[in-house]
Amino acid sequence: MAFWSDKEYHLDRMDLGALSAAYFQYYAIAAYILVAIASGAAAIHGVLTGAALIIPVLAAMFATFFVYPLVWYVLHRFILHSRWMWKSKLTAGTWKRIHYDHHSDPNNLKVLFGALYTTLPTVALASMPVGYLLAGWTGALAALATGVVQTCIYEYFHCIQHLGYAPKWGWVREIKRFHMSHHFHNENGNYGITNLWWDQLLGTFYDGAAARPRSATVFNLGYDEAVAVKYPHVAKLTPNWPYNTNPVSRKREEAARAQADEARAGA
Repeated sequence: MAFWSDKEYHLDRMDLGALSAAYFQYYAIAAYILVAIASGAAAIHGVLTGAALIIPVLAAMFATFFVYPLVWYVLHRFILHSRWMWKSKLTAGTWKRIHYDHHSDPNNLKVLFGALYTTLPTVALASMPVGYLLAGWTGALAALATGVVQTCIYEYFHCIQHLGYAPKWGWVREIKRFHMSHHFHNENGNYGITNLWWDQLLGTFYDGAAARPRSATVFNLGYDEAVAVKYPHVAKLTPNWPYNTNPVSRKREEAARAQADEARAGA
């Protein structure tokens, strides 16, 4: 059976092979790859036909490479972890889709990937103006291709961080450890995914549970029953609301209910 049917996919029950199969079948990843190929080919054509010089185009690509982590740091810290998006009906659904669901169910592959309709425009806005300033439209397309490839890499390693295994590569083990702290200990730090440059520079990096107190909002990002009374938009979009947003406790509760159901059925 192909991936992305009605079946659920949980990274803590998958291996790297299953993840890779799912990754390349996901519609957003396929779209990113197509955009990268098309924009990259257009940029190469621009260089070959003299529309832009190779050095400024390469500069546009390098600039995107270094700007990208800052853009996603800012988005993760100030948008995805904001407390204003749930207040408006216009933004509550987007916030729920792109981050609330991920923190309350961090191993659910279907809510791990960023939404295509939010991610691709963001990558374009973050990369193309820089490329255009350096090398015109050819530079803008080269920058877009660079940003989209970085997005694909970012998404893949983000998935790996949620797999239920210890990666063999030391660097991947480290970023997994920091990201798991962000998800299961304190969400107010370690915003980087594939690197922690900006966390270290801006003071939001922390090295494990001993470095910071446990956050009471690590799984619900501050959106609880009290908040839902005043701002009900996310609650209305959430099945079985209110529910336990702690994924570990929720799994135990579900297992206990299933065991009780089996006992009643066998009685």
